[in-house]
Amino acid sequence: MLKKILKINGVNRTIVADPESSLTDVLRKQLFLTGTKLGCGKGECGACNVIMNGKVVKSCITRMKRVPDEAEIITIEGIGTQDDLHPVQFAWMVHGAAQCGFCTPGFIVSAKALLDENNNPTREEVRQWFQKCSNVCRCTGYIPLVDAVMEAARIIRGEVTKEQLWFKLPEGASLLGTDAVRPSACAKVTGTWDFGADLGLTLPEDTLHIKLVQATVSHANIISINTSEAENMPGVYRVLTYKDVKGTNRINGLAFPSNKGDGLERPILNDKKIFQFGDAIAMVLADTPTNAENAAKKVVVEIEELPAYMSAPAAMAEDAIQIHPGTPNVYFECGTVKGEETAPIMEKLSYVLEEDYYVGRQPHLPIEPDVGFAYFNEEGKLVIHSKSIALHFHALMIADGIGLPLDDVKIVQNPTGGTFGYKFSPTIEALLAVAAIDTGRPVYLEFNMFQQITYTGKRSPFFMHLKMGADENGKIKALETDWSCDHGPYCEFGDLVTTRGSQFMGAGYKIDNIRGNGRTVATNHAWGAAFRGFGSPQSLFSSEVMVDELAAKMGIDPLEFRYNNVYREGDTTPTGCAPDVIVLPQMLDTIRPYYKKAKEAAKEKNKTSVDKKYGAGISLLIYGCGLDGPDTSEAWAELTKDGVTVGNSWEDHGQGADMGTLTIAYETLRKAGIKVSDIKLILNDMNFTPNSGPAGGSRSNVLTGNATRVACENLLEGMKKQDGTYRTYDEMVAEGNPLKYDGKWTAPCTAPDPATGQGNPFPTYMYGVLLAEVEVDMNTGKAYVDKLTCVCDVGVIVNKLVVDGQILGGLVQGIGLALTEDFEDLKKHTTLTGCGIPKIKDVTDDITLLYQETPRPLGPYGASGAGEMPLSAPHAAIINAIYDACGVRIRHLPARPEKILAGLNKLNK
Repeated sequence: MLKKILKINGVNRTIVADPESSLTDVLRKQLFLTGTKLGCGKGECGACNVIMNGKVVKSCITRMKRVPDEAEIITIEGIGTQDDLHPVQFAWMVHGAAQCGFCTPGFIVSAKALLDENNNPTREEVRQWFQKCSNVCRCTGYIPLVDAVMEAARIIRGEVTKEQLWFKLPEGASLLGTDAVRPSACAKVTGTWDFGADLGLTLPEDTLHIKLVQATVSHANIISINTSEAENMPGVYRVLTYKDVKGTNRINGLAFPSNKGDGLERPILNDKKIFQFGDAIAMVLADTPTNAENAAKKVVVEIEELPAYMSAPAAMAEDAIQIHPGTPNVYFECGTVKGEETAPIMEKLSYVLEEDYYVGRQPHLPIEPDVGFAYFNEEGKLVIHSKSIALHFHALMIADGIGLPLDDVKIVQNPTGGTFGYKFSPTIEALLAVAAIDTGRPVYLEFNMFQQITYTGKRSPFFMHLKMGADENGKIKALETDWSCDHGPYCEFGDLVTTRGSQFMGAGYKIDNIRGNGRTVATNHAWGAAFRGFGSPQSLFSSEVMVDELAAKMGIDPLEFRYNNVYREGDTTPTGCAPDVIVLPQMLDTIRPYYKKAKEAAKEKNKTSVDKKYGAGISLLIYGCGLDGPDTSEAWAELTKDGVTVGNSWEDHGQGADMGTLTIAYETLRKAGIKVSDIKLILNDMNFTPNSGPAGGSRSNVLTGNATRVACENLLEGMKKQDGTYRTYDEMVAEGNPLKYDGKWTAPCTAPDPATGQGNPFPTYMYGVLLAEVEVDMNTGKAYVDKLTCVCDVGVIVNKLVVDGQILGGLVQGIGLALTEDFEDLKKHTTLTGCGIPKIKDVTDDITLLYQETPRPLGPYGASGAGEMPLSAPHAAIINAIYDACGVRIRHLPARPEKILAGLNKLNK
């Protein structure tokens, strides 16, 4: 041990610590300064940044023996408080720079150090500073963060005041479409928004810490599990295996009726087989995380390794064994049958193109690793706190497996540091439940970044083969599709994501005749989980690149070819229903002058540039809002002495559920004189909030927004007097009227038939048209996105800051999907950097968002969703721009430099 006196946030503190302890652990676990976050643990993400002796340091890799005596350390807690915000914290709020908020303290600390040195930086200096400080954000696309620093500098220089920047709502005015700051922003910028690991430090002292024994191979039979040595290690309370699970030990994957499996193939703790790298085989429960981790290394698992099928083609091979005995590796099939048979039509068309495309296993890469805890409450209910974005779904999916009645399982969403969809699947919820049931004590489980990346689900790769035909007039007449979805070893939502091929291949265009076949394939790579876009980024990539290729074959400009074929009145989607609104022609008209300018600029630069070439490309961005068919959500509103309390389970993984609920509730209630400040929110706790459904598929703004609206309307109806005025709380109580009202809304839709793909799956859609401008280094093959311009139509905008953030963040994830991101190599793709996460210098600072607000008939106050659309096909625009720049067409993502360089070499032969 060592003793140091450190000046922390201006106060001298005596510290006694292990010399090898990280500064992060000392700050968080000994001083309870939890504003400093632990993300990657390797100095890659910047969430742990603090200022030490005037310099930004990565506290997660700073050992206490390296911390100088009497060092002056500033954490987020020492920068400002909720009552006295630093200009950076204030600017972070007004620019919507805190989305999930997990990376926010590290960025603000870094920004504060920059502004202490230079209170008049350029945007490029801010970007260089964040790059140097290793600050990484997965939510925002970085532009709002730079905007916030530039604004803070203006405040510091006295050029603008906080009062001038703060949004003020006129009395009784609508909040829709404003720049109002989300309710959680202040806690996030001050480091007081307690995430799962922060709450974990407040648990009772008898809490047991869980560490997992995990598979180190991808496919094997389990012969034996020996826990005896581990059980005798210091501090160990229990070592659990499948034998200790009280229920069926299976997660319910909610399989479609036509699924050839039963949906119960995923074990909570593996018993007979290992199906993927990282599978949980045993759990060690001990008094400290260190003791649990040391003991986990002593569990001996004897296995018989089996062939590992790491892709859909491998698992579909004739000699492949069944990964789940009794269920074929191809366990679900679906199709598209629209219009007439395509083969005879194709034979008569002037222009036909046929190609293969691939979109791979994109990792989600939240900066906050998975974390949670569980306990029994005073009523005997099992309460699980986690990052779940599907509270009621997850309770249903694990109840039988853990051996409890569904009503006895209550899941609470902790403040959550991003998920981008991976938490649509339960990850650690059942593990926590099993441990709590077995011991009767509070239990806690926290992943490190390696576990986060290797254990949790990924985007399901699609192997796609498309054939498209157009006539001599440039009209698309027929489309044939074939796709295989590599969904890893566990089926949950694999059938659903596969049907997205029927819904989105060719989406956006009048194509009267489509035939397609899709299938879901079990493999031994990472299980497939929901990821922003859920099937659309795979599907639209194939058709949006093929449209470009067909336009080139025909000698037609790609924008004009799209303009001639996009939906107009009377047209139908690939599922055979009418689009909710007709907006694409207008959007293409809006983007056209930007497109022409970009094409001309690239042409001029290419005349003189040899080592670098420039190009521009476009794509349509489309996604639906909902979970196919009559999707339903619930909410409630209650009149109280202090105002109105609104409750729902609109799970928030950074997208702004609090702002959405508040705005829609206020828009409904303001007619009764209710103010924004009168509304209290209770969100995402099954002990109190109803089944609003999961926060996925961009459904929440539409489904839960409508349910919230209905609940508030029902409350107003109960308050209304005969003369049209509204009763007060005291009048309601005096008359014995109910104070609490439920709201429910069901989408008037029909789920498509899996065999034909025909139906009306979504109440509303989101639309975008994206222009990407790129630079390609002809010597290295490296592509860089110089500029993005996006025309967006997400209906009536509920909150401008929130929607801007969603669009920017999604587009930047699209840059990663196009150029760098992958989870294929289990040795290489196991860190944030190894997986290719875009850092600030990998991302353009030139992104223009142009909004077209077309009210949606079924959206709350005309709104649609927002989050999924920007990641549905930006990678296609980027790939199209690369072709425009250098003539190389990449059909297999990501478009790494070596692929582009190989294409250039092939062209030069």
